[in-house]
Amino acid sequence: MDPTNDLAPQPGQLRVLHVEDNQLDAELVARALRKGGFSVSIVVVQAEAEFERQLPLHRPDVVIADYNLPQWRGMDALDVLRREGLEIPLILVSGALGDITAVECIKRGATDYVLKDGLARLPEAVRRALQEKRLLRLRQQAEEDLARKVEELARSNADLEQFAYVASHDLQEPLRMVAAYTQLLAERYRGKLDENADKFIGYASEGAVRMQSLIQDLLALSRVGRNGSGRVDCNAAMEEVLMTLGPAIQESGAVVTHAALPEVWANRSQMAQVFQNLIGNAIKFRGKEPPVISVQAEKAGQHWLFSVSDNGIGIAPEYAENIFVVFQRLHARTEYPGNGIGLAICKKIVERNGGKIWVEAQTGHGSVFKFTMPCDRPPEKELCGDENKDIKSLQELRT
Repeated sequence: MDPTNDLAPQPGQLRVLHVEDNQLDAELVARALRKGGFSVSIVVVQAEAEFERQLPLHRPDVVIADYNLPQWRGMDALDVLRREGLEIPLILVSGALGDITAVECIKRGATDYVLKDGLARLPEAVRRALQEKRLLRLRQQAEEDLARKVEELARSNADLEQFAYVASHDLQEPLRMVAAYTQLLAERYRGKLDENADKFIGYASEGAVRMQSLIQDLLALSRVGRNGSGRVDCNAAMEEVLMTLGPAIQESGAVVTHAALPEVWANRSQMAQVFQNLIGNAIKFRGKEPPVISVQAEKAGQHWLFSVSDNGIGIAPEYAENIFVVFQRLHARTEYPGNGIGLAICKKIVERNGGKIWVEAQTGHGSVFKFTMPCDRPPEKELCGDENKDIKSLQELRT
């Protein structure tokens, strides 16, 4: 059968590739589309070879196919489209198509079907098919953009972590030399030079020691997520932490209690680090009374909700988010030692394992730090937290 329109389609025309062996039926379909408001360019084919030849030439917006043809079935056109990797809507037009057959065709990938005695519905079916095609294209584009951004973010995170690790590691050796020689200067020449010289040497020694401490903290932050996870007995991790913090607990007169703690999915050493940082902060930021620290846990759906409460100096509510940002300090070093990185490490560990961490802040009335950890291995998509603040701080450090 010759095409009903041999001319090249004009801009704005609907390009239709029509699989049909009956000239009259082809004309009725074209008339129904024009009556429905379409300006159309239609090419009619009967055989598979014709169909394959016209696909790249006509580049149809939609394929309309008769279900039954002498040489092949209209649904076979769908196989050709898939083989060519083309996402073109296919609408079946048939004189009689039972409900079961129609449903089976839709399941196989046909967009819609219209009976030949109901061609008035064809323009609406085409509009709906084109709209679905546009939405599918937008969704695919959005998914591709999201996948690309996730990949870029993962690469950026990996680069920044590698930079922090390499920079911190490479800085250690020259810093050791600076610290060693400034200490040697202090030991040999303290009191032999003027008062300002002693003061300057003291500043240099203190700065070198502080830089070494900062580098160690950066290394600890960069290592989070490098080790594997498994089931962790939090009771055992807590006992390990209490032994490590024993001298600080004894010196401060702190009382640390904890209920029976659960098993969670995490890395053992990093889980212990979370407990150690939170309990260590509770001891460090204490008030006039000896610290009283309590660690509790309760089931919350698929997670365990932990709380670490204390009777310390508390945190002003406006700083409840900032304290988890790398290098954020609320107090001068002369008041409380540290580099402002401990809570950032806690946040990174918790979020890398699919949990969340926050503080219920109240100035002068102690603090309650809460965090969640999964009972079992979480899905992969939950194993990455919001690290934008960490990334920003590391980028600032890098520049």
